[in-house]
Amino acid sequence: MKKVILSAVSILFFGTILLAQTPTTGGTKLDLTGRAADHLMIQFGSDMWTGKPDSVKTKGFNRHFNVYFMYDVPFKKDPHYSVAFGLGISTSNIFMDDHTYVDVQSRATTLPFRHLDSLSNYFKKQKIATVYVQAPVELRYFSDPAHPNKSWKSAVGFKVGTVLKGYTKSKNFITSNGSSVYGATYIEKKYNKRWFDAADVTLTGRFGYGFISLDAGYQVTGVFRDGVGPAVNKFSVGLTISGL
Repeated sequence: MKKVILSAVSILFFGTILLAQTPTTGGTKLDLTGRAADHLMIQFGSDMWTGKPDSVKTKGFNRHFNVYFMYDVPFKKDPHYSVAFGLGISTSNIFMDDHTYVDVQSRATTLPFRHLDSLSNYFKKQKIATVYVQAPVELRYFSDPAHPNKSWKSAVGFKVGTVLKGYTKSKNFITSNGSSVYGATYIEKKYNKRWFDAADVTLTGRFGYGFISLDAGYQVTGVFRDGVGPAVNKFSVGLTISGL
């Protein structure tokens, strides 16, 4: 399945590049010399795991932060449209329920999500964090291609990448009655990316005006490798700041 997805992504990528190079056949020529073209994209928003079983409990504001550098190529036939591609880093932070402990350094064959009883010591906060390197591709539309920072914008596309880092970060180990064991500033970090799917394919879309747009993304590939973790996918919504 993943090979089929990656093949389709490759076909779409090279197809959009060819369309962008289609010669113009007429019409009014626009002056694009001052075009800002959204070369830098910064994204911040909320993440959720879809399809998670009852045994996986999350809470709070689960969030992402992404930064991409893009290269935008207007279509010669109609510069209202363009294709953009680039490279960047994305991060995701999913916070666990208070009495859930995830041990990414476990030697078990499946990632353990331990549910502690009310009499157990536990971390007040714990999150599962992932860092990806991603190559985004977008098919874009600008209502005013000569002045994109004063234009309505929309884009659809995808991101292809791989996981760079997977880890848990836990804060403030406390007793069942709420007293800190090691102090409120105690932090535990455990790294191990073997649980996480190495491949990342995410479908994307966004719509906005000027340098701000609303964005959404759905990770087609799973968060965890098949058979070693819960079968969940990531859905994201947020804001994109662009325009440089």
